[in-house]
Amino acid sequence: MADSSGHKRTLIERLTAWALSEPDDREALLRLLRGACERNIVDVDALAMIEGALQVADMQVRDVMIPRAQMDVIDIGETPAQFIPAVIRTAHSRFPVIDGDRDKVIGILLAKDLLRYYAEAETFRVRDMLRPVVFIPESKRLNVLLREFRSRRNHMAIVVDEYGGVSGLVTIEDVLEQIVGDIEDEYDFDQTSDNILRQGDGSWRVKALTELEDFNAAFHTSFNVDGVDTVGGLVIERLGRLPKRGESLIIDGLHFSVIRADSRRLHTLQVRRVIGSESPDPA
Repeated sequence: MADSSGHKRTLIERLTAWALSEPDDREALLRLLRGACERNIVDVDALAMIEGALQVADMQVRDVMIPRAQMDVIDIGETPAQFIPAVIRTAHSRFPVIDGDRDKVIGILLAKDLLRYYAEAETFRVRDMLRPVVFIPESKRLNVLLREFRSRRNHMAIVVDEYGGVSGLVTIEDVLEQIVGDIEDEYDFDQTSDNILRQGDGSWRVKALTELEDFNAAFHTSFNVDGVDTVGGLVIERLGRLPKRGESLIIDGLHFSVIRADSRRLHTLQVRRVIGSESPDPA
């Protein structure tokens, strides 16, 4: 769209024009933005992030924290030889370090600092490697926490209850995922050897490069499309284009959702049975 001078309107100019309607509340604003999305002024991913950012302002740390019982911690009383196998297995970048009790968090250990252990094993002391702990209340707003994470260049905080006991932990990734969705890192699914993994909610996470033959064997399906070798290719062929994150479709009783995709390729899918489907689950 261009004005009388032939100048092409920028995204900001188009959004400004939409904003002239002056929404009275958040719901009106969201309706305005969703209308803009339908008119291709704002794309789906941008709308999802805006909605996530608005939602974060209403959420508290207790809504996203990792509960105390699920925290992976290191006890200062253990030697590196004792706890390093757990560090490798869990593949986190940071670990709370406790002194015998989960209520006694004395510091944060960065996994990368353990490299010094292999170079200086005889003089290495875990206490010398600890970073300061940041304690926050369960009631802290996520938008405030995100601002503090950024200003202090911190990535992890220990959550305490009203009595001062440790109730969990939260990371900057936990907050950002509320805005941008699941964040994949170098240790996540795309780097595992399994192409199909069952999730806790009963769905399956499937690599887009999974061969159709292997997918058919696992899901007891019979997909066979000329020129298509992978499950990602099947989804693209059915949609007629490369999908974006969050898009979904149903093919022969299976619901496919795009978990991760970029401008060039499809990476990861979530697959679940449509309710009422009689096909057996993968083994």
